[in-house]
Amino acid sequence: MESRVKPSILPGFMELLPEEERIFQDMQQKIRNVYESFGCLPMDTPIIEKSEVLLAKSQGETSKQIYRFTKEDKDMTLRYDLTVPFARYVAMHSENLAFPFRRYQIGKVYRGERNQKGRYREFYQCDVDIVGKETLDISNDAMVLYMVSEAFKAIGLENYYFALSNRKLIKGLLAFWKVETQEEVILGIMDKFYKLKLETFKEMLEEVVEEKIAKELIQLLTMVKDTKEVLRCLESYQGENELFDEGLKEIQEVIEILKVLEVPVKNYQLDLSIIRGLDYYTGTVFETFLQGAENYGSICSGGRYDQLSSCFTKENYPGVGISIGLTRLFSVLKEIGFIQQYPLKPVGEYMILSLGNTNRYALKVYQKLSALGYRVGLNLEESKLKKKMSYANKLQVPRVIIVGEDEMKREEVLVKDMFSGEQKSYRIEELNKIQV
Repeated sequence: MESRVKPSILPGFMELLPEEERIFQDMQQKIRNVYESFGCLPMDTPIIEKSEVLLAKSQGETSKQIYRFTKEDKDMTLRYDLTVPFARYVAMHSENLAFPFRRYQIGKVYRGERNQKGRYREFYQCDVDIVGKETLDISNDAMVLYMVSEAFKAIGLENYYFALSNRKLIKGLLAFWKVETQEEVILGIMDKFYKLKLETFKEMLEEVVEEKIAKELIQLLTMVKDTKEVLRCLESYQGENELFDEGLKEIQEVIEILKVLEVPVKNYQLDLSIIRGLDYYTGTVFETFLQGAENYGSICSGGRYDQLSSCFTKENYPGVGISIGLTRLFSVLKEIGFIQQYPLKPVGEYMILSLGNTNRYALKVYQKLSALGYRVGLNLEESKLKKKMSYANKLQVPRVIIVGEDEMKREEVLVKDMFSGEQKSYRIEELNKIQV
C-alpha cells in the first residue's frame, strides 16, 4: 500500500488562503507606496547572515531565540530582525549612500518564539529607517512615527497608539538613585512590565533595589498616560542627572514635532515602561498597540540606535527606525474582524467564459482586452455555463464575458453584469467601448 505524508506545517508559521494573501499583499503595497512617497529607498539583505555579524551586538533574550547552524564549516544564522543586517549594510556600502539615508525593507525574519497565539517563528517585518553620518537630528525620531501613521492610514487603520519613552530617562533616574550598577537587571525586569502581575513585578524589583526606589519607579511606570501630566512629573526630576535631562529634552522635542506634523493626539502617549528588549537602542523607543486589543501585544516597535554600526566600522552612523510586525498585525486584525471588512478590488474586472468549441476565439478576445489595459480572467474548461458563472461569482468578478459559438460566428461577445444581471453584446472591434 502506498504511504502518504499528512499535509501539515510547523507551528509558528503562517500560511494564508488566496483571498487573505491578496489582502496581505495589498497591505504591503500600500505601506510600500507611503514609504516611497517620503523618499525612502528600497533595499534587501540576505536571509542568512554570518553569525558573527548578527551577534556582533548582544541581543539579550533574542540571542536565545536565533536559528543558528553550521554548513561547510561556516557559522550562519537566520536573520532575526532587519536592523542589524541594515547596520552591516550601511558599514559596507557607505561610500555609495547619500546621508541621511532613508530606507524601507519588507522581508521575513526568524525567531524561535515560544509557540503561542499571535507569536510566529517566521514573520514579515516592514521596516523604515533613517541613518545619518556622525549626526542625526532628533526630528527624525518623530518622522519615522509620522511615516508609520500615514502607512496605517493608507490601510484604513485608525484605532492604534504609539507608546513613547526614552531610555535615557530611565538610565538617568537609575544613576540619580545610585543603582546604575543594577541597570541591566532592572531594564530586563522593566521589559516584562506588561507580562507580569504588578505584585510580582514589585517583588522582582525589590530583589535588586530598596523598597523606596521600587515604589517610586512603579509610580512612574503606572502613571495615567496623559502626555502633559507625565511630562510635568518628569520635569520635577530635571537638573538631577545630565543623561536624564538629555532624554527629557529629546522626548519633549519628539512630541512637539508630532504636533507640527498633525499626528492625532489620540495616536500617541508617553509610557515610561517602554524600554525595548533589544539593547542596541540608545534614546527614543516606541511600541504600538491597537486600542482595545492591547492584550495581543505590540504590533509595531522601534527606536533610536546611535552606536549600532560601531560593531562594524569606526565611522559613526546614528539611526532611528521602526518596524511593523506585519504577520502579527495581520493575525490580530483578523481576530478583531478588521480583515473581514477590508476593501479589496476584485481579482479582475472581467472573466471570459468560453462555451463549446470557442477557446481560440476566447483567447483572441482576451488578448485584445489585455492590450486595452483591462484585468481579465479566463475559464476555458469544458463545463456548463452555470458552473462557470459560479466560478466567476466565487472570485467576486463584477462582469463576465460570455463567448459561445453564436458569438464567435458573429464576432461578438456578451458582457453580463454579475450584480445587476444586465447584459449587452459588443462586436470584437468595439471592445474599447466596454464600460469598466
